[in-house]
Amino acid sequence: MSTRTLRGHLQWTVVVPVLALVLLVATWTSHDHPAILSAIGAALIGAVLAAVHHAEVVAHKVGEPFGSLILAVAVTVIEVGLILMLMSSGGDASSTYARDTVFAAVMITFNGIVGLTLLVGASKHHLVSFNPSGTGSALATVIALAGVTLVLPRFTTSADGGAYTGFQLAFAAVASLVLYGAFVFTQTVRHRDFFLPVTSDKYGRVTGVIRDADGDDHADPPSAKQAWFSVALLVVALVSVVFLAKMLSPTIEHGVAAAGLPYTVVGVVIALLVLAPESIAAVRNALRNRVQTSLNLAYGSAMASIGLTIPTIAVAMIWMDGPLTLGLEPVQMVLFAVSVAVAMLSIAPGRAQTLQGVVHLVLFAAFLVVSVQP
Repeated sequence: MSTRTLRGHLQWTVVVPVLALVLLVATWTSHDHPAILSAIGAALIGAVLAAVHHAEVVAHKVGEPFGSLILAVAVTVIEVGLILMLMSSGGDASSTYARDTVFAAVMITFNGIVGLTLLVGASKHHLVSFNPSGTGSALATVIALAGVTLVLPRFTTSADGGAYTGFQLAFAAVASLVLYGAFVFTQTVRHRDFFLPVTSDKYGRVTGVIRDADGDDHADPPSAKQAWFSVALLVVALVSVVFLAKMLSPTIEHGVAAAGLPYTVVGVVIALLVLAPESIAAVRNALRNRVQTSLNLAYGSAMASIGLTIPTIAVAMIWMDGPLTLGLEPVQMVLFAVSVAVAMLSIAPGRAQTLQGVVHLVLFAAFLVVSVQP
């Protein structure tokens, strides 16, 4: 093997998933020492970053909008694994982990990723453009998903405390899958052009779409061999993330309790962890004036976080003990309602300036504040 080939195979995105898996096996039965827990935490973060990198490689191979879909699903697999591992550890607040994590993911994508995307993109390009037909349909799907799974349970009367009955939970799971499946069909088959990056004139008006898979200013897509290599490493990274999180979950819970913070912060930590790499990907696309791809990532992640997480959790509840609280608290519903209104106003024109980015980021800051101090 040549030196160049060896160097290519020893990139951090290759080494980190393998090291994370080795650490997982080596410390599975004994991981109470602070040094070991620190190593697990570092490996967990590295595995998350590596997983999203390899998902991006595969996404680059298949092109848009399939690429954004693959990345969103990969991130959701990580999220679901973390939620299930934390819920399986028990505890007084385990019933709200799913709700808090999914809601945090919605707020991070709605306001954090979208706000950062619009601010960075508009700061560099003055105005950024996107297709309001595609982005608006994604936003509408997220609103419907959140309404059925997170808002409605707070107002039903057949079960107490913001929970669904078994039949209601089954309906919410099926409805989530139907909505998510319908959107994926629309995005990838029926109206694929609505989700492709767009070109615009100096006033930000859309003039066309970019139909090539990688864009004029991008490297060529990876070969099939490279893509399959990334698929294998993606699986290794996802397995490592899920089980390393299981090992680290007691430490996360104890740390939150020791700091005197509410348990909702655990959900925020999980969502921030799994969505941080995707935020980076969205900002990179915004800097290249491909804001449509950034918005695909943001709303696609929010959609997958609800549309795939809730059905998975619903099935898992067959074997798991304890209640599942999905209904949002009043302050969370207010934040969600304001975020929906602002998102609709931001998306409707099909173009945005820095002000819209600032508005979304202020709402994201408000979410973090009330999460730490309700």
